[in-house]
Amino acid sequence: MQFDLDSPIFRHWTRELSRYNQYVRYDDRGCGLSDRDVASSTFQDWVHDLETVVDAASLDKFALLGISQGGAVCIAYAARHPDRVSHLILYGASALGWSKIHTSPEDQEEGMAILTLTKTGWGKDNPAYRQLFTSMFVPGGTAEQASWFNELQRKSTSPETAVRYLMEFAQIDVLDQLAKVSAPTLVIHTRGDLVNRFEDGRDLATLIPGAHFIPLESRNHILLEDEPAWRDFLVETRRFLGVKEIGPEQSSKEKELGVKGWLRGPKK
Repeated sequence: MQFDLDSPIFRHWTRELSRYNQYVRYDDRGCGLSDRDVASSTFQDWVHDLETVVDAASLDKFALLGISQGGAVCIAYAARHPDRVSHLILYGASALGWSKIHTSPEDQEEGMAILTLTKTGWGKDNPAYRQLFTSMFVPGGTAEQASWFNELQRKSTSPETAVRYLMEFAQIDVLDQLAKVSAPTLVIHTRGDLVNRFEDGRDLATLIPGAHFIPLESRNHILLEDEPAWRDFLVETRRFLGVKEIGPEQSSKEKELGVKGWLRGPKK
């Protein structure tokens, strides 16, 4: 997270998501400044970790943002703790891991090849191995952004933990939890997402009661600061949370209509 603060990939996420709200993030177990040597790292462990962070931060009722595979963790939490989640936002998320979606022998073989590549190349100085993931997460990034994301992967965790995470990601299945989510839910997904399919986002919005779906025009799994989709993301999430002022981060559609911005609301 410290590495993120000055990064060309994530700094705008932290800056803007904390502008009108208290913004709580944490390093996953085995990653960042969390203990690197862990005995267990299962999906249920990740849900328990979220529960622990929420309790440690003394959060009573709060909005929950789940990005990428974190979306499934947040779905499981929201289903388990309906009294604590005021709003649920799912971005680039899926209810199923890749092995549950891509079931052909060819797809499974490709998945195993990625695991082998990760185990042998993740920690090397040569970024060529990690470039595979960079090309999927930020295909629209500049050379500087790609170089930074390559380095982020190496700094974030060990090759062994990366493989363990990818194997657990592949097995995710929270389909049976979707109908149990009672919090107001906003699902946002980019049309060209190469990590989790666009239809995965639409399925979430269909199966979560009352969920609202917003498509964004981008190929990036992680929205970059200079693309219109990032401003649209801010407009939609702030509207959903009841934030009254959006300032310069108006959506392209609102700019066309001449909307001037909203009044500032209190932090939540």
